Amino acid sequence: MPLIDNILFFLARADRFAFGAMRVAIAIVFLWIGFLKYAPYEADSITPFVANNPVMSLFYAHPEEYRAHLTHEGELVPADRAWQAANGTYSFSDGLGTMEIVIGLLVLAGLFSTTLGALGALLAFLTSFVTLSFLVTTPEAWVPALGDGEHGFPWLAGGGRLVLKDVMLWAGGLLLLVDSARQLRVTYAERLNRGSPVLAGGAARGLAAQGK
Repeated sequence: MPLIDNILFFLARADRFAFGAMRVAIAIVFLWIGFLKYAPYEADSITPFVANNPVMSLFYAHPEEYRAHLTHEGELVPADRAWQAANGTYSFSDGLGTMEIVIGLLVLAGLFSTTLGALGALLAFLTSFVTLSFLVTTPEAWVPALGDGEHGFPWLAGGGRLVLKDVMLWAGGLLLLVDSARQLRVTYAERLNRGSPVLAGGAARGLAAQGK
């Protein structure tokens, strides 16, 4: 069937567009979520994840008290807002947001720079492991036992369902990292073919070392 074959042929040759689309999509997620980290409501919402993480909780002054100061999105309780500020919730969230924005920009820069794109892809890939670890460390990731039959594993609560989506960011970051590595090898080979003294010398030394 010519039409189906033409469609498949087009899709098979659209890998560069697909990788570019993946790069833009991941960059949007990091840039948007990173920007939101500067808003108090977003900083408040990640408090359970940070307070229960054995490393991140060190940035909070009183991580063990967070449950008494949780609020709903859009809700303003001055006393809880003051506690969050004293706890270091907002300063930590600002730093986290800055890091996410940097990662987003590096991922997006991969459209023009393979090296920067590779760094961004690596960071996006590694960051997803940290996020997914919240499924282990955060009790609020799972439905609590409040009388219903479905609670605990595998019944994800709202926060857990949000975290689980990072599996796609993990896979996307890995794909971009593999693609960046492929492009870097092509660039390396082209420079060798042009007779770059530095790269050619390094390659020669590497081959000589392998021959020993």
